[in-house]
Amino acid sequence: MGEPRPKDEIRSIAPAGYVGDDALGDPSAQGLDISLVIPLHNESASLRLLIDECRAVLQDPRQDWTALGIPAGTEAPRYEIILVDDGSTDGSFSLLREIAASDPSVRALRLRRNLGKATALSVGFAQAAGEVVVSLDADLQDDPHEIPRMLALLDTGYDLVSGWKRKRHDSVARVVASRLFNLVVRRSSGVELHDLNSGFKAYRRGVAQDIRIYGELHRFIPVIAAWKGYAVGEIEVEHRPRRFGRSRYGWGRAFRGMMDLVTVMFLTRFDARPAHFFSLPGAFLMSVGLAVLAYIAYLRLTYGEILGRHPLLAFGVLLVLAGLQLFTSGLLGEMLAAHSDRDETSIVRERVN
Repeated sequence: MGEPRPKDEIRSIAPAGYVGDDALGDPSAQGLDISLVIPLHNESASLRLLIDECRAVLQDPRQDWTALGIPAGTEAPRYEIILVDDGSTDGSFSLLREIAASDPSVRALRLRRNLGKATALSVGFAQAAGEVVVSLDADLQDDPHEIPRMLALLDTGYDLVSGWKRKRHDSVARVVASRLFNLVVRRSSGVELHDLNSGFKAYRRGVAQDIRIYGELHRFIPVIAAWKGYAVGEIEVEHRPRRFGRSRYGWGRAFRGMMDLVTVMFLTRFDARPAHFFSLPGAFLMSVGLAVLAYIAYLRLTYGEILGRHPLLAFGVLLVLAGLQLFTSGLLGEMLAAHSDRDETSIVRERVN
């Protein structure tokens, strides 16, 4: 977990990969203090309640908004609520379209199909124009009243603050799977957060737009952020019982998360230098293979035969070929890393506001 930075230093951060204000809208020009990013899939029963609760918090000047530079008790922040529909089939987007038609602060985006929470978050982050971005789930288990507390901790010098659901209102199987997952990730990554899998997080805008996630890598956002050098903190938040539907997280996702951990370890350690991961082992294998082949050549030249060393010859050739393949993979990885560019707009099917 990174150490917090002085406030003045954080406000001037422009990390590598940061998309400039000209491309995504200048927060000061648009007058936005905070953006809520809410990914959802088949949550029509909870959407009105969630949006009403978020608006009630964000429109309340009695909340502590000093972290946004607003004097206590004077006014509410200027905000937007971005909801990203990840291919819902229960009419969620029709409801969002209706809500957004009467409230310009509500922005709704629908993906072309169910692409996963990480993709939905990535699209929402790319659209966010607030100086601070807060992500939360759409199932009403995250309490929007915790947002001012998270922003207060963010303002002490952190770049990302993650919500820790110490007392969870979930099934025993989900709680055990989540705790096991968090334990393994903590030990493997060195990021000492209790709840790395929490979807309730507060980010500085540049951080949210610098972190590139896909697949199911949203579980590792704190790990990726910490590797990039951002200061990551944690605060205990209330976790409420689920009121509608059922959770889609369980042992299956926990095991897939373990496999994704290998991907994250590669990305965080070798993202900018894939040749170090592939080419160095490849060069080692080629060196051993060439040494074996040199020994075989020595036998052939000295004794006129290889004295039954045919299996050793095949092994040497195999090592050279395997090493060459790894070495080539490293070079291809370097080329991809140097020229990678991602366009999130191509997967958005429809926009409102």
